[in-house]
Amino acid sequence: MSRLPQVRPRQVVNALKRKGFVDGGYDGSHHILVDEKRDLQTSVPIHPGDVGRGLLKKILRQAEISEEEFRKLL
Repeated sequence: MSRLPQVRPRQVVNALKRKGFVDGGYDGSHHILVDEKRDLQTSVPIHPGDVGRGLLKKILRQAEISEEEFRKLL
């Protein structure tokens, strides 16, 4: 399996929305996303530059999305 791609925070938010997450508001510079059907919540830091691969893995774990599924959502 290949490594996760480098992505911007907005790309992560858009991919999560395609998966069914909705806006849950903001906490400082973090965009909160909620999937009420599956009772899940995650936050994406909205900062300049790419989301680090380690942080992206943590976001995907919280969202219960596999790396392969995330690639498809992009």
